[in-house]
Amino acid sequence: MKINQNTVLQGQRVTLVPYTSAHVPRYHEWMQSEELQRLTASEPLSLEQEYEMQRSWQDDADSEDLKRFLRVGGSDVTYSSFFFSLPHHGCSALISILCWSGSRSLPKKPSYRGRGFGKEATLMMMSYGVRNLGITTFEAKIGQENEASICMFKKLHFKEVAVNSVFQEVTLRLDVSDQERRWLLEQTDHVEEKSY
Repeated sequence: MKINQNTVLQGQRVTLVPYTSAHVPRYHEWMQSEELQRLTASEPLSLEQEYEMQRSWQDDADSEDLKRFLRVGGSDVTYSSFFFSLPHHGCSALISILCWSGSRSLPKKPSYRGRGFGKEATLMMMSYGVRNLGITTFEAKIGQENEASICMFKKLHFKEVAVNSVFQEVTLRLDVSDQERRWLLEQTDHVEEKSY
């Protein structure tokens, strides 16, 4: 993550900032939700384990992960990340986005859901990957019951390529052709890269 650890992506309605240790408590709180654990096929970690993961992502000089928190009006409402494959697999990225707000003690803020913030954040990260990191293929693995995420990725031109009944997940893929690249860059021509 060192190559992009100080990069901020500023969109029309959202800002993607680096995932720092200051975000760990909020993310940890979100991940205590049984619904989120189910939707993300995750196991709960201790707060110290979450801090350790954040440190390892930040300090890995070889990693090209792009982990970001999305902000809307100063509120952290989304966590999103790329995990880039090893070079011998080509220029592909596994992309994930977690749209959530609130906490265990505070309910989710429905005003943030279904308003396109996750879509804008995903487009911004994909554009960054294409322009700056040479990504030519994106993959998303989504729980079969997470219809909202599956629908969003399909709207972004991803195609369903596999269903894993054991893990109950769908794999969607987007191969970035010249036409897809042009479309993606047009969708994000307003995005500014800044320093954090």
